[in-house]
Amino acid sequence: MLPKPYLLFLGDVTGAPNAKTAFGVRDWAAQDVVGQWCLPGGDIDLGLVELTARQAVRAGARSLLIGAAPVGGALPATWVEGLVQALEAGLDLVSGLHDRLGEVPKIRKAADRLGRRLHDVRSSARRYPVASGRKRRGRRLLTVGTDCALGKKYAALAIAQAMKARGWDADFRATGQTGIMIAGDGVALDAVVADFIAGAAETLSPDADERHWDVIEGQGALFHPAYAGVTLGLVHGSQPDALIMCHDPSRKTLNMYRDYATPPLNLAMDRYLEAARLTNPAAVFVGISLNTSGLSPKEARVMMREIEEAHALPCFDPMISDLTPLMDRLETL
Repeated sequence: MLPKPYLLFLGDVTGAPNAKTAFGVRDWAAQDVVGQWCLPGGDIDLGLVELTARQAVRAGARSLLIGAAPVGGALPATWVEGLVQALEAGLDLVSGLHDRLGEVPKIRKAADRLGRRLHDVRSSARRYPVASGRKRRGRRLLTVGTDCALGKKYAALAIAQAMKARGWDADFRATGQTGIMIAGDGVALDAVVADFIAGAAETLSPDADERHWDVIEGQGALFHPAYAGVTLGLVHGSQPDALIMCHDPSRKTLNMYRDYATPPLNLAMDRYLEAARLTNPAAVFVGISLNTSGLSPKEARVMMREIEEAHALPCFDPMISDLTPLMDRLETL
């Protein structure tokens, strides 16, 4: 479990997309955040109080969470002094970057000297088994998508929240670095050796009470030329009873892969069902989650209504919609 509350570290990055981890933690774990810390040159503002590391400790923070990610996931040299200051102030460090904190000599020496912990959520000493394929007790919902970075995490968090509001026994299961920082634990599947991805997904969602729901955060997309592998392993290991298709209707091509068209919903749903039914023949789609941030409110309403009618499934935007129709459908499974 990661030590909370957090001080969100924004470094000196520019452009909101480079701080999506910080925005995700702010949006879904506000109770675990005491403020933000932006270095000179950075232009990200989460709308939180600006604090130094020492001020954050006085406000109750236990960790500095790196909420920004430069291209490539490398740790910039300009951040090192600030991270050492956080250790000296009494904070652990939490990072989802590809570069490991402990591989930076100055950070490792400071942590050892001060008795502070370095939490690299993309790196774990834990070993995972090869998947067994054995059907597990309990119920599982998995969010999947037509592309990467379009709302699978937000949909899973919103659905888990709605389940709990109904009094259901439910847990959000994080599979990426931001989800882990929100939940406090989980498995960063993109850092697991390929042969063990499905086994790690089984471990993440073990046997449970027959009425319990695990709401599992999706990763990648079956149609992505770089990340389809992690998606397939997650689908097989999750053994979902229920699937949510996540889609951004404003995208005509895959994000940053303009030679690849975004697949139509009916094709995407057929392919995901084919994959899911290898390990759970009863898998079904129960809803469609849209990222309507690129649409006007009127356009979003029309789009959701049209998709709902075309697919005979509840269609919603997890940030603005009432999830009652989806919950009602889940009750019929």
